[in-house]
Amino acid sequence: MQSTGLPSCPGVQQRLPSLLDPPLTFAHRGARAHAPENTIESFALGLRLGASGLESDVWLTADGVAVLDHDGVVKKGVRRKPISETLRTDLPAHIPTIDELLSECGTNYQLSLDLKDPTSAGPIVDAVRSHDPEMLDRLWLCEPDLDRAIALRDEDRGMRIIQSTRLDRMKEGPERRASTLARHGIDGINLHKSDWNGGLVALFHRFGLIAFGWDMQHEHDLRPAFRMGLDGVYSDHVDVMIDAFNTELGQF
Repeated sequence: MQSTGLPSCPGVQQRLPSLLDPPLTFAHRGARAHAPENTIESFALGLRLGASGLESDVWLTADGVAVLDHDGVVKKGVRRKPISETLRTDLPAHIPTIDELLSECGTNYQLSLDLKDPTSAGPIVDAVRSHDPEMLDRLWLCEPDLDRAIALRDEDRGMRIIQSTRLDRMKEGPERRASTLARHGIDGINLHKSDWNGGLVALFHRFGLIAFGWDMQHEHDLRPAFRMGLDGVYSDHVDVMIDAFNTELGQF
């Protein structure tokens, strides 16, 4: 990991301010440590355990339906077939559509979706708007490609746009990346837990950018993440995440 020249989190004792108050707690692929990932059961359990948001990956089927799955392939016998080449009616029953998620779990939560198909934003936004237009402000679309993230912002569909990347992929350095994101109206950035420190969070906050951290699985990941001022975290272990949140923010 490249050095940022910024102070690291271990010396931070007092919690630094986040831009989102309180910070968001995303159940990664639902409560996947407790139930089969990316299923309605797992998403509903994540919310019952106290997560303020849900996370998943989105693919489009051959007939243009936005569905929630991680790998983007389905097995048929010994063969594996991409979801993009499969009709919705031919998918296994456990793979839900966006519409099914919203119908079963409602809309009163944050929703973070990784765009595995670059053309999936439109169907996602249409589904959310049809269920609850106010949820668009709680819809976070995570796009790894900077140019595609900027193009999504230019479409101005009302959702939030986050670039998901890694620190070592910012060849121009984090400050210039933050400047670029802010200039184009991108809402924030999502980095792996190992990339973040208190100084880096402060840098992105200085540009008005939301800072999310993923792969926060244990108390020793989560409590420092809240202390350094991250605006949102993603975890498979929703119970551990909520305990850390309550400990650090005092919201029992």
